[in-house]
Amino acid sequence: MPKISERAVEMPQSPIRKLAPLAGKAKERGLKVYHLNIGQPDLHTPKSGLDVLKNIDRQVLEYSPSQGFKSYREKLVKYYAKYNISLSADDIIITSGGSEAVLFAFLSCLNPGDEIIVPEPAYANYMAFAISAGAKIRTISTTIEEGFALPKVEKFEELINERTRAILICNPNNPTGYLYSKSEMNQIRDLVKRHDLYLFSDEVYREFIYTGSPYISACHLEGIEQNVVLIDSVSKRYSECGIRIGALITKNKEVHNAVMKFCQARLSPPLIGQLVAEASIETPAEYMREMYDEYVSRRNCLIDGLNRIPGVYSPIPMGAFYTMARLPVDDAESFCAWCLSDFEYEGETVMLAPAAGFYTTPGAGRDEVRIAYVLNKEDLTRALFVLQKALETYPGRTI
Repeated sequence: MPKISERAVEMPQSPIRKLAPLAGKAKERGLKVYHLNIGQPDLHTPKSGLDVLKNIDRQVLEYSPSQGFKSYREKLVKYYAKYNISLSADDIIITSGGSEAVLFAFLSCLNPGDEIIVPEPAYANYMAFAISAGAKIRTISTTIEEGFALPKVEKFEELINERTRAILICNPNNPTGYLYSKSEMNQIRDLVKRHDLYLFSDEVYREFIYTGSPYISACHLEGIEQNVVLIDSVSKRYSECGIRIGALITKNKEVHNAVMKFCQARLSPPLIGQLVAEASIETPAEYMREMYDEYVSRRNCLIDGLNRIPGVYSPIPMGAFYTMARLPVDDAESFCAWCLSDFEYEGETVMLAPAAGFYTTPGAGRDEVRIAYVLNKEDLTRALFVLQKALETYPGRTI
């Protein structure tokens, strides 16, 4: 029998979805599963986007331009201007979700064997995209004790060698909810400039910042305009995960032209998704304000509830809608699987994402989980109660 590729062997399973079969079996047994494992917002998609979807009047659902519709890109220019990000439509390439933007950035900027420095814990799919491109992730550790703050510049310098080509950040961060400060962003800027690196910056959660600190985009950093590749998506800000519309943004024309080759090879981004996304830019400010207030309320509910459970600790996330929590268990992945296969409380259980899958350092995150606060507060409160009951009866509890 022919063997599968080494690339396929190295490809990691998603810590967010790997336990899905166990969740499916739990539901088949009649259990209610509270999904805290995945960043799928439950808030309604904007009416402006849904109305376009319901009233599409086309005789042919055609290919769109490989870089996406110009009308959509021109509207995005105005959207980014609200965040003091100055762009032209030609700086923006529409992609099939933010995931394709990351993959195309890697394929266009990195050679096989090149290295990317990424603060960990990090969004697990970055590793998958790096493997697809033949690149290597080198992680710089942040810790839950320090709230996942960025380490000193010397730690970065220790990792930089002749194969280092880029630094990748997610700001606000998935999975930690951390928001990089101005001084941290300036530290990254100086590193990028000093070593002439690319800066890949995933900023899909810019609407979700819960502190008075300013949002510092990679596009705000002076002197490295040609080094920055910004990654974006409408999945989270408009609750439109399923339309698969993202964006890759760069002022570097050589990178832009390289990315376009991959875009042409995949033909075009989703037609219907672009129609919905373009209409969603007209979403009233009231929708965005209500969504923001809801996530702040959910965050407060979750963090307060988690830290009241004996042995559990979670720092306060300042952005996105995730938090990392340390649990009093011997192995968080075993605990998460056990919750779905062996535990129930009054016909209910919880699904969490084991945090080890967000680290590459062996043993890191072994007693941590990532939790997405994408459920309403009533369900969040109940899920926390069920989680506490699970921790009280788990055989591998450590305290």
